[in-house]
Amino acid sequence: MLFNSYLFWAFFAVVLLLYRGLKHRGQNRMLLVASYVFYGSWDWRFLSLIVFSTLVDYWVGLALADPSATDRRRRRLVTVSLVSNLGLLAVFKYLGFFVDSAAALLEGLGLQANLPSLHIILPVGISFYTFQTLSYTIDIYRRKLEPTRDLLDFGLYVAFFPQLVAGPIERASHLLPQVLRPRRTTERQFREGLYCILYGLFKKVVIADNMALVVNHIFSQPPSTLNGLDTLVGVYAFAFQIYGDFHGYSLIAQGVARWLGFDIMDNFRQPYFAWSPQEFWRRWHISLSTWLRDYLYIPLGGSRGTAFQTYRNLAATMVLGGLWHGAAWTFVVWGTVHGVWLGIHRAIKRDDAGPGGWLARGMKIFVTFQIVCVTWLFFRAESVGQAFTFLGALGTEYAWTPAAQLGAGLLVVFAVPMVLYEAWVDRSGDLFAMTRVARPVRAFFYLALVMALVWFYAPAPSEFIYFQF
Repeated sequence: MLFNSYLFWAFFAVVLLLYRGLKHRGQNRMLLVASYVFYGSWDWRFLSLIVFSTLVDYWVGLALADPSATDRRRRRLVTVSLVSNLGLLAVFKYLGFFVDSAAALLEGLGLQANLPSLHIILPVGISFYTFQTLSYTIDIYRRKLEPTRDLLDFGLYVAFFPQLVAGPIERASHLLPQVLRPRRTTERQFREGLYCILYGLFKKVVIADNMALVVNHIFSQPPSTLNGLDTLVGVYAFAFQIYGDFHGYSLIAQGVARWLGFDIMDNFRQPYFAWSPQEFWRRWHISLSTWLRDYLYIPLGGSRGTAFQTYRNLAATMVLGGLWHGAAWTFVVWGTVHGVWLGIHRAIKRDDAGPGGWLARGMKIFVTFQIVCVTWLFFRAESVGQAFTFLGALGTEYAWTPAAQLGAGLLVVFAVPMVLYEAWVDRSGDLFAMTRVARPVRAFFYLALVMALVWFYAPAPSEFIYFQF
């Protein structure tokens, strides 16, 4: 049930209609059922996994808060949560990867590899909801959060359908209080929700899906047939495809949640206007980067200790962050490159003083964007070898080909206006600045979005990229 499909909006219309006619407890129960229906529409078999994670962490949360629990028992309890949730990820997401990697290593050493090739279906959203439930038990273990005693309310926190399958990864301290208290959609939430839904659909249907035409064509060609300009256009097109695709999903999730009376966190803040790698990760996939900071980087020691320990912690965090995205060596390399880049930048110069004047800021943004785009090659490539082949192609002849012309044209038509608009948003410092402009301006903006959606909407909607994670 895709956000960019008629089926989802019919489903949401029914949910919204029922929701308006119920009181608080009835709303929560209905939303939990709706969330399970939404998740089950992908594959009913995997509902058992999310229910298992919910039951384990509900019980662990209550047991952790027991005044009679000793420190030893509390450590064992949080270990149960870690093993249960990470065990789900290990089996369904990483087991096949490690088995195949071990088989390849043995064959490379000239040894007979009789390891089975596993074909395990990846449950949609498993990387998101396992991290969300883990943050709940860890925060209770750290005595930063009190557990909820209502199992169904906790179940809604875990399975809340707008952000269930691709985030944002919410924290219990932010979302759970909204589940527990009565809600009423405010005028602000309605306006911001409308903006998020329309602009999110625009970024997915108009920006991302049109960029995908270029990306899929270029990355499906034998690298030997591509010149430097083809490859460069493909890299830039993918940068805007993945941004439009993932930010589009996050915006729609925010909009749907707001129309239900919930405020879920911002997941992006114009990341391509970042002036350093640190700033990029403060703006890109914020819910994941802050999760990794709070539950991995800082517990490892963060920036405390020696310089070596700091760089080690940074590298470990980014490598595991890359692996979170997918069970493939391309994601490991992608995370490693970002870790090395962060380490080099930290060693050369901290960005505490900010980006500087407009010229210095512009240069830093330009350089940061180029490096981010190059790293996207590893994210998009089918293998590490293919990524390096495309990197090599960037150094070959630059000539106008039909693919390069089409890609450049689409970038000018779709990406440039979006960049100019988001430059205004970034300068305003208000993600919802458009909802506060004069009504005629806002109406014209929304009309333009709707017209573009009507023009480019495809009868068979495409999946969101982050569903595979």
